[in-house]
This record gives sequence, C-alpha cells and structure tokens, in this order.
Amino acid sequence: MTPAARLTRDDVLHVAHLARLALSDAEVDEFTRQLEVILEHADDVAALDITDVEPTAHPLPLLNVLRSDVVRPGVDRAEVLANAPDPIDDRFRVPRILGDS
Repeated sequence: MTPAARLTRDDVLHVAHLARLALSDAEVDEFTRQLEVILEHADDVAALDITDVEPTAHPLPLLNVLRSDVVRPGVDRAEVLANAPDPIDDRFRVPRILGDS
C-alpha cells in the first residue's frame, strides 16, 4: 500500500461508527493493524497481471450432473391416503392455520 493510502485510526473509527460498533482503544489499534494487512494483500492481488487468465466461477472444472427426466407412474392416491391419519374427500386433512375469513 502506498504511504498516502495508509489506513488510519480515524478510518477505523469512522467505519466502526457507521457500523454502530463500540470499540475500545486496544480494539481500534488491533483492527487498524489487521485491516492494513488485508488491504496490503488486496493491493498485491490487484497488481497481478491477469490479462491471459480466463474468468472462472470455480477453480476445478466441475459440471452439474443431472439425470434425465423420465416419466414413470406415481403412487396410487388411495394407497397414499390409506396411510393418512384422517383423510377427507380423497385429500389429506390438515390442521387449520388461519382463522375464518
């Protein structure tokens, strides 16, 4: 990071204020040092020549493996409803969750 762009305690205090964080003096000093290291690393990454690097969403060449849709018979309605505790009119009875409207 260039000396002019150096992170200051005031910068950390400003961000802490925006995030509504109450930081002690020790925390401000610690976070200032930690954020400086992070920003220096970001500068290092930004300085890399990536003109011949293809954009990727994942570092490994993964493909979604999907099975084909195959139509097949479903389960018989009467068989399914036979397992329901209290069916009504060929449907599942469920508890009322909304009041009368």
